[in-house]
Amino acid sequence: MSNETPSTPGDALEKLPNAMVRQLKSRAQSLDPVIKVGHAGLTPELIKSLDQALELHELVKVKFTGLKEQKHELSPQLASSTRSHLVWTIGHCAILFRRRPHPDAANS
Repeated sequence: MSNETPSTPGDALEKLPNAMVRQLKSRAQSLDPVIKVGHAGLTPELIKSLDQALELHELVKVKFTGLKEQKHELSPQLASSTRSHLVWTIGHCAILFRRRPHPDAANS
């Protein structure tokens, strides 16, 4: 099982450097899950909540409380839906990362 899963083939996100992946994995170990995926699956409301959580925190842990058997298929879908990186899947959790835009970039 690969720990470093790219978000999805063909998306515009560039691959995270290995050093950054290691740092993000280390930071993620102390995180509590912010989003829980239940039996309803990937609803538009869940995607919107995850998108907001990524804007606020950059690094988010998602727990699969339902659909645990499908986490390896659903995790990349979450990443592509939110234009984030799937850093790691471990146990019943997925770690997603999306860098916040720099404030200077908005003014350019």
